[in-house]
Amino acid sequence: MLTIATANVNGIRAAYKKGMGAWVESRRPDVLLLQEVRAPDEMVGEFLPPGEWDLAHEACEIKGRAGVAIASRLPMSAIRIGLATGVPVDTGRWVEADLELPAVDGGAPRTLTVVSAYIHSGQAGTPKMDEKYAFLDHVTARLGELAEAGGLTVVAGDLNIAHRNVDIKNWKGNLKSAGFLPEERAYLDRWFDDLGWTDLGRRLGGDGPGPYTWWSWRGQAFDNDAGWRIDYQLTTPDLTDAAVSIEVDRAAAWDERWSDHAPLVATYDL
Repeated sequence: MLTIATANVNGIRAAYKKGMGAWVESRRPDVLLLQEVRAPDEMVGEFLPPGEWDLAHEACEIKGRAGVAIASRLPMSAIRIGLATGVPVDTGRWVEADLELPAVDGGAPRTLTVVSAYIHSGQAGTPKMDEKYAFLDHVTARLGELAEAGGLTVVAGDLNIAHRNVDIKNWKGNLKSAGFLPEERAYLDRWFDDLGWTDLGRRLGGDGPGPYTWWSWRGQAFDNDAGWRIDYQLTTPDLTDAAVSIEVDRAAAWDERWSDHAPLVATYDL
């Protein structure tokens, strides 16, 4: 069994101060896909040290912003950093790695491709939204390439888009909000319906509403479970077939959270 966890950590240094390290030790994921790392390479290595983890990290050029990382207990055979988009928001938002899986029954070695992705939230009616759509176009192109290649692939992270009404508690009040605009949701339709990716959180997580993965720090959002499901694990058909379970590691209480996102953890029979 292989456990893959994705989490927007809202700054790895702050997350470890709030208890992320204890969660990692308890959960013991084989692969960690992190977003909003907000740290240079050397700091990421302090929390996820070489020898215990193989690391791939794309830091943001702007200090304290963005950044995505992959930490794997399996050896990495290849790393691909970023998407060649020319879109400014691309910095520190897409990293891929090929992981070496043990051979089965004396067969050939296998490869698992993992992606940690972050798509920024945007703001309806502003240039930030145009930048989001431009980046989504490049993500769509890369998802098409990965789907065509076949094999075992998971693309995971904070996509900042709730797909359906069941993916957001207050969907009626957010129909004109970034993260739930029809134009954004149409990208996910294309990924699932046309490109053949599986939304594993919905496939194995039930019909909803929820389970949500993000709650505002403000007010009583967490206590009232007024959340959004915006963190995903998207899988190719071969990996979908190997998926056993998926869980949202929601903290027991508001003050036990180490991020405003909860980790999304999937188990695969590989």
